[in-house]
Amino acid sequence: MFRFRVARDEDWPAIWAIMEPVARAGETYCWDTSMDEVAARLEWLPGSEGPDPTLVVFVVVDPSTNRVVGTAQLHANRGGNGAHVSNASFLVAADAGGRGIGRALAGHVLEKARLAGYAAMQFNAVVQTNERAVALWMSLGFAVVGTVPGAFLHPTAGPTGLHIMHRFL
Repeated sequence: MFRFRVARDEDWPAIWAIMEPVARAGETYCWDTSMDEVAARLEWLPGSEGPDPTLVVFVVVDPSTNRVVGTAQLHANRGGNGAHVSNASFLVAADAGGRGIGRALAGHVLEKARLAGYAAMQFNAVVQTNERAVALWMSLGFAVVGTVPGAFLHPTAGPTGLHIMHRFL
């Protein structure tokens, strides 16, 4: 149904088109809502200037339109003695929601993490009010292992918690 592959430099305009509205909305990521494209690219794509050599970025391509409709990062959650636990971030195009892209991308990334030898995956900051994401992760075997109260300033809901979520691979 969907095609998954490692992101290439030429995917950046499509990734930015997905990422920019998410950044501007300020509802689901701890990003500066005025983040410009240069800062966004440094945040999302690996490069020689990037501090994380474990970072791999994937895209989801809709084969019927050949359009990038989602993207994900996979990397070690921490270095050193914490490098056996992975971390990931996910984005799906707003006009492509409800088609199972997020779930399919999550399955792909979880499998890639397992194949890379990671023992677990941890999310450090899942916004508590992002009910769709929390429900998706829980349905995929993640558990909320803690919540940092008021750690996220939601633009309409005000201070809300950031969940730390985890699952073994």
